[in-house]
Amino acid sequence: MSRHDTSDRVRQLAAIGALLVGVASLIAAVLLFWNEWAALVVAFVLLLTASWSLWFALTKRGITRIVAAIVTLAALVGAVVALVRDHSVWKIAVVLILGLGTSALARIALGADKQALRVQAPPGAPVGAAKHPVLIANPRSGGGKANEEFLAAASARGIETVVLHPGDDLEQLARDAVARGTDVIGMAGGDGSQALVATIAAEHDLPFVCIPAGTRNHFALDLGVDRDDVVGALDAFGDGFERRVDLATVNDRVFVNNVSLGLYAAIVQSDEYRDDKVKTAVKMLPDLLGNDYSQFDFEVEGSSVADHGDPDLILVSNNVYRLSGIGGFGTRERLDEGVLGIISIDINNASELARFVTLETAGRGSSFSGWSEWNDHELVIRSTKPIDAGVDGEALTFDSPVRFAVRPGALRVRIAPHHPGMSPAAIVGTVRRGGPRRLVQVALGRDTRSDS
Repeated sequence: MSRHDTSDRVRQLAAIGALLVGVASLIAAVLLFWNEWAALVVAFVLLLTASWSLWFALTKRGITRIVAAIVTLAALVGAVVALVRDHSVWKIAVVLILGLGTSALARIALGADKQALRVQAPPGAPVGAAKHPVLIANPRSGGGKANEEFLAAASARGIETVVLHPGDDLEQLARDAVARGTDVIGMAGGDGSQALVATIAAEHDLPFVCIPAGTRNHFALDLGVDRDDVVGALDAFGDGFERRVDLATVNDRVFVNNVSLGLYAAIVQSDEYRDDKVKTAVKMLPDLLGNDYSQFDFEVEGSSVADHGDPDLILVSNNVYRLSGIGGFGTRERLDEGVLGIISIDINNASELARFVTLETAGRGSSFSGWSEWNDHELVIRSTKPIDAGVDGEALTFDSPVRFAVRPGALRVRIAPHHPGMSPAAIVGTVRRGGPRRLVQVALGRDTRSDS
């Protein structure tokens, strides 16, 4: 029996167990509290409320998460108070244990976290070990994650390592590796470095390995690489799993995450930006939109463009991010939809600015009235002035017009067999699309999960 078959069997058994234990918990609740109907009804309503609000606490952000957590706690306390009547404590314990058992088994069955995903194969096709693997490493990136110990681990796996020194041309190092006959190339560094090496890999249709040795590693996160297992990510050069993902371009320069124009581009250039995105954004916005502020004159062109006002901030991403504000990008559920994710924000006056800053501080910037969001395959931004941009966190300036495009399936990526291969957004999406119906499907062996 293959590992995939074994993991499916484990999930099926867990789903069956979750359904059986769930039914047992309901039966136990009725039998144990048969003579306490009033308390039972109150507790049941409160527990339903707690379950509903807990879902929001786990899957939302900002003020919504805080309010949901408070409601969850209050509902649970209320349920306990309604039920505790001298001899009822042990009854509560029985029902709670059964309820927790149901949740734990359902979590395994639906593959709702990274540890559960580890027993599953990452999405993609299985591939054998590289014959001539080459890894370029930036030892200064991410606080020194690509250190001597890491390089020794790479060498021990038979991987040719190339250390990036100050003044080196990273793109040329990648081209030299191709000239030496590498069949799998990787980069240990930040997202900007990942994009440059991925460009060369895509150009030669070579498999690419993303090693999360940068500061934030957004690309690795959305590929499903475990960012806490930098050394383990090297196993992608061995027997692993390969799939194709999209790349995006801004004026023919590849980016793997996102490009910001306007206000956010100015924020990206701040020295404080990398340490705390949210506080930096909120702190700088009032100054950037002060009395001497000269509004951007962006003109947005694209096949899906409607009337989005006169945006002061534009975010263009390689596929669609799930996020609730500009202060910190969330994650992308997929990297193979073949689209650009586009967000524009239009702020017209001081009152709207105050409202936006308030919402952004609460993690709910996307609910601002001037927030527009759509997808497209290409986009053109025009301006009468040079356009400042933050490209994967790097501050750059482009002449107008700035042209964006997506390259569907341009990059072959390899993932270590013990890494999830799914982003947090994909995992949450799987759970949200799950529920009782999918739990029954898993129990019956009819689960139709997407490999994305």
